[in-house]
Amino acid sequence: MKVLIVVAHPDQASLTHSFTGVANQQLQRDGHEVQVTDLYAMRWKSEIDRDDFPGLTETERLIVSAASDRAFHAGSLTEDVKAEQAKLLWADGLILAFPLWWFTMPAIMKGWVERTLSHGLGYGLGAYNDTHWGDRYGEGAMAGKRGMLLVMLGGAQPHYDRRGINGPIDDILFPITHGVLFYPGFNVLPSFVSYRADRMTPERFENEGEHLRERMRNFFTAEPIPYRMQNGGDYLIPSLQLRAELSPGIDGFAAHSR
Repeated sequence: MKVLIVVAHPDQASLTHSFTGVANQQLQRDGHEVQVTDLYAMRWKSEIDRDDFPGLTETERLIVSAASDRAFHAGSLTEDVKAEQAKLLWADGLILAFPLWWFTMPAIMKGWVERTLSHGLGYGLGAYNDTHWGDRYGEGAMAGKRGMLLVMLGGAQPHYDRRGINGPIDDILFPITHGVLFYPGFNVLPSFVSYRADRMTPERFENEGEHLRERMRNFFTAEPIPYRMQNGGDYLIPSLQLRAELSPGIDGFAAHSR
């Protein structure tokens, strides 16, 4: 199988890069092919602007979704974006490795998501009608592929428990696991999370590294998070509200998985 790892950290000696190396090594030991996109090393352009769409005239208004769709289908996206899209289409699995900064991924990785998952590839697919609201949330170009987050946190685990001051880690990561990975069709595996990253000891690194190696050994067999498919009957269309009889008494993020 083939795996793409996208990593975002400016320091090659960081825990993010160290655990990326562990994951890469184990996947290759198990016979998988791996490509690594190191966003800082390649000086990835984060922002979407007019330079992303060479076919756009100087006087034409930039409507990103429309420009992205035209450029994707015309094959006129910039070469860096086309190269990353080719890696995504090549891969059977995607791992996003990053430190949690201000409760989300670093800006450079958000820019990779915004530019690489263009209209026509990451979103904007399928019919919209009374029974089907586009190919997304379990459907789409990434359907059948696996996705996972590899996340480093500075805080301690209790800070991210159900009653922790930062909020539950699964809720914090939901916009990425559900909104970035599941949205274009990935089967999303539970995230690998390492706490107190700046206080990592060699002993704990070895212990957590073994846990990560085990996760990699099971990358293509582990059960994904049971998110509800948009067009699978759990949601009313076109309101996209969860049916009242499902997850009774539960709302918010938790309602959207079985």
